[in-house]
Amino acid sequence: MSEVKISAEPRTEFGKGGARRTRRAGKVPAVLYGHGEKPKHIALPSREFAAAIRKGGANQLFAIDITDGTQVLALPKAIQRDPIKDSFEHVDLLLVRRGEKVTVEVPVQLTGEAARDTLIVHDHDTLSVTADATKVPDHLEASIEGLEAGSQVTAADVDLPSGVELAADSELTVASVTAAPTAEQLEATLPEVETATDEAEAGVGETTEGSEGADAAEGDESAEARTEA
Repeated sequence: MSEVKISAEPRTEFGKGGARRTRRAGKVPAVLYGHGEKPKHIALPSREFAAAIRKGGANQLFAIDITDGTQVLALPKAIQRDPIKDSFEHVDLLLVRRGEKVTVEVPVQLTGEAARDTLIVHDHDTLSVTADATKVPDHLEASIEGLEAGSQVTAADVDLPSGVELAADSELTVASVTAAPTAEQLEATLPEVETATDEAEAGVGETTEGSEGADAAEGDESAEARTEA
């Protein structure tokens, strides 16, 4: 994965208030740490950062040029997003060096098609691997071509690029192949659904015994009142 050059500036305001002001200014609050150095708070341009993540994924390598003259390489370690606005709230960046080995989670994509009448369960969509910090793959691939029901794809079955080593348990299940339900099995569940629906409809408009008694009592009281009048 090629590195993306991005500018940044030091942050002097911290806390929720400072972070909100940084975001209103079109920047993403971030912190740089690693290699035993003191954490450094910076602000990244939102549009450039978002574009890089969309193209390169969560493991995009950044060459950061800070306005104080500092130049560093860093990988995103944790990214916080706003679930409603789908914007970036905060980013933790891990300092790395060229040639340094890092352990990261990389997305796994399934390729091919399993046998007919099967369903695929993607048990783990990322896999922990160790790679050169400047050569972290944006994704890994595992084939499910022709697999029958009952088959499994483990971490050991995932194709790893040259220089990338598996850090996860080799027996970790990445995907499972199960038999798709038959038409008969699907139909067998319908009577239960219909019965539940019928019962619900039957309950609509019914009056309980207690409520009928209350209504009758109210009617008697009204009749007595008219008689007295």
